[in-house]
Amino acid sequence: MELSEVVYQRRSLRDYATTQIPQELLERLVDAAIQAPSAMNEQPWHFTIVRNPALLDRISRDSKAYMLVTSHDMAKADHYRKLLGSEDFHIFYHAPALIVISAPSRTRWVVEDCALAAQNLMLAAHSMGLGTCWIGFAQSWLGTTEGKQAIGLSDMLQPVAPIIVGYPKGAAHPVPREAPDIRWID
Repeated sequence: MELSEVVYQRRSLRDYATTQIPQELLERLVDAAIQAPSAMNEQPWHFTIVRNPALLDRISRDSKAYMLVTSHDMAKADHYRKLLGSEDFHIFYHAPALIVISAPSRTRWVVEDCALAAQNLMLAAHSMGLGTCWIGFAQSWLGTTEGKQAIGLSDMLQPVAPIIVGYPKGAAHPVPREAPDIRWID
């Protein structure tokens, strides 16, 4: 698959088959992620891969409860409260794997570095026939002491990019893009 095809076709996926992903493929995704540039070439990232269904269910449940208590000012609050309050809503859409990209809290460009690694990972996944979605609903809870303990993350690390990975149940549909707002300065 050509790079331009991957860039133009990759979309966040929210419908996964239950098929487990071989460890080798997950390792290839991490290898693609670490090819990303980082500020001062620090390469600060740390990867936690969760494949335990019971733990994924717990993180989903606890993240939803945490978001309901802490996110009163978020845009679309009523919509999100209804979604997060539903027992049927699983924040990971029952994907078989979660990759949490983290970095030391003291690193100045931690979010940027992890976001670059995350984009590489998601593009590589698409090229391998896998679907991904960055799950912001999990991010806050994973950053708590309880969340870090649940995934064995050191207190020194900050989770930045929780990304689910799995085989798509169906094809991802194209999402129309708005024309960019460009300001030219010559």
